[in-house]
Amino acid sequence: MRRRNRLLLGLFGVLTAAGVVFAVVLSRDAACPPAAALSQTGDSMQAIRVHCYGGTEALRLEHVPRPVPAEGELLVRVRAAGVNPLDWHYLHGKPYVMRLSSGFGRPENPRAGVDFAGTVEAVGPAVDGFKPGDRVFGAASGAFAEYVVVDASRSVVQIPDNIDFEQAAAVPIAAITALQALRDAGRLQPGQKVLINGASGGVGTFAVQIAKALGAQVTGVSSARNTELVRSLGADHTIDYAQEDFTRGGPRYDLVIDNVGNHPVAALRAALQPEGTLVMVTGPKDNPWIGPVGRMLATRLTASFASQTQVTLFASANKDDLAVLRTMLEAGSVRPVIDRRFPLDQVPQAIEFLEQGRTRGKSLITMGD
Repeated sequence: MRRRNRLLLGLFGVLTAAGVVFAVVLSRDAACPPAAALSQTGDSMQAIRVHCYGGTEALRLEHVPRPVPAEGELLVRVRAAGVNPLDWHYLHGKPYVMRLSSGFGRPENPRAGVDFAGTVEAVGPAVDGFKPGDRVFGAASGAFAEYVVVDASRSVVQIPDNIDFEQAAAVPIAAITALQALRDAGRLQPGQKVLINGASGGVGTFAVQIAKALGAQVTGVSSARNTELVRSLGADHTIDYAQEDFTRGGPRYDLVIDNVGNHPVAALRAALQPEGTLVMVTGPKDNPWIGPVGRMLATRLTASFASQTQVTLFASANKDDLAVLRTMLEAGSVRPVIDRRFPLDQVPQAIEFLEQGRTRGKSLITMGD
């Protein structure tokens, strides 16, 4: 028995030491290489690149070779790009667990930005449904640049005629997240009562409108300065979080979409009907190591003791959902809310503004004509 205990203790010690070493490796930032000189040639373009993890000082405007579309790809001239919390997380490499895929020490992919809208400049072999001159929007790595290469079979669709480039660029990641939170994770049905915590941000402004389009009765939670905005998007009721805590008494909801993460899970459940659903769409800033994974595991452990359904959403950009959103944009049931616009050389300022957490809707990077 003693020998077995010693073996177990030894194994625990080895695993603990390995975990500490692994954590140190994950969190270690490699030094940034010296900035490259800006030298433009005829086949180059301006682009934001990230060669190391860190703050906005790691964002660099460079002249890089203009990409050439391969088989099944489009070359898109970017006219506008959306700014997302996702961009902040990749810049900082946090939560550290994401470095398992993004790269140890420094990013394996130096390209920055995801949401884009622009015109098709060229098409590679075997591309159907797109031609040069088409106006398109979607999600692809490297959107903070004058040109971006996009897989034509994935997250890209044509812009409806009644939507401009800036409006289209505000849509992809935020609106897809809102759609999947309500329709897929939340299984929202017409007539149900839904509360959206963080109703004036990027995901929230789309969630209010999509929930109304799906036939829900919507309550939006925001600051006092944004309640009129939330109401203008179609919310039936608004709550100023500084004056009222929706988790303490008051109505109960069939679905709660949490975009903020400022309440414990138990408190959020208290705002639900007995058979209601909680969908957590929260940023991982609060835990630099595993981000929302810790909250997700805690939710899984407590789920068996609750009658409500609890889901942590990890949204995924795809062509089908972009097509759904395109239809909503065309019909006028969804309209993007745009806060500020920044030129390409001010991406650092755009990220800093995002970090303040006061963006109404979305901010954009604009390329001009």
